[in-house]
Amino acid sequence: MLSGFINILKPPGLTSHAVVARVRRLLGERRVGHAGTLDPAASGVLVVAVGRATRLIAHLEGSKTYRGEITFGIGTTTLDAEGEITRAVPCSVAAAQLREVLPRFRGTIDQVPPMVSAVHHQGRRLYELARSGVEVERQPRRVHITRLELISFYPDPLHPRALIECTCSAGTYVRALAADIGRALGTEAHLSFLLRTRSGSFALDSSLTLAELEAAVGRGVERTWLCPPESGLGHLAAVTLPEEESERFRHGNAVFHPSSGGPALGQALVVYGPGRSFLGVGRLEHREEALWLQPDVVFPKEC
Repeated sequence: MLSGFINILKPPGLTSHAVVARVRRLLGERRVGHAGTLDPAASGVLVVAVGRATRLIAHLEGSKTYRGEITFGIGTTTLDAEGEITRAVPCSVAAAQLREVLPRFRGTIDQVPPMVSAVHHQGRRLYELARSGVEVERQPRRVHITRLELISFYPDPLHPRALIECTCSAGTYVRALAADIGRALGTEAHLSFLLRTRSGSFALDSSLTLAELEAAVGRGVERTWLCPPESGLGHLAAVTLPEEESERFRHGNAVFHPSSGGPALGQALVVYGPGRSFLGVGRLEHREEALWLQPDVVFPKEC
């Protein structure tokens, strides 16, 4: 039974949904999902979950790292290069000015999601409304920018460009960030290129193209392309259970947890059995004057 994660290098031009569909057909596995959408024009790390590992997506570390190019002086309907140009003006932004405004966008900020996005509004996706020519007011969403740096700057008398690197929380729209940075500089701006270099613990240098994955699966070689389910859970604390309690946990039963210290109540824990066998994810609960480890996601032995 296949279960784990595949670190895919998504090419530009494909939707994240299309990548999932190709992996589903290739592996003959119905349960396939991804851990964070990449826009069709963007490329880079797309973490694809297979089999029972799809239930672990919510437990993956959500931060993402991107390299993106901002073009100043040109605004678009989608805030990236895929949209129609809404305004183009000569722009004299300099690297020093950009460095001055970047600190405003570090830390926790409020961000209005783009109209062309998968955010829901009254039961419909925003991009569906945008295709119908409808624009609605969007509520700001709180996101966190851990790191935002200027990598290089390309002067131009009309439309200078900047390459930035950004590490941010899940749900951050780098397109919106680019437009907001342009606004802070008193001009239009859009994201003209985007590469995701990391998603949680999965990095670009270990990703596989779809062609590489298809070739490996076709050759029937050892499944080195399939990362074990626990590979994306290194940010969580772990607990190891003895044999008898491992079996109880594996069958969906809560087990007694002797320590009152360590992880907080409700916090997710990676659970192992003897020999470092992965059992799943559990949460600590307090009941009957004791701590119990309640199964959240359980992995049978065949996984």
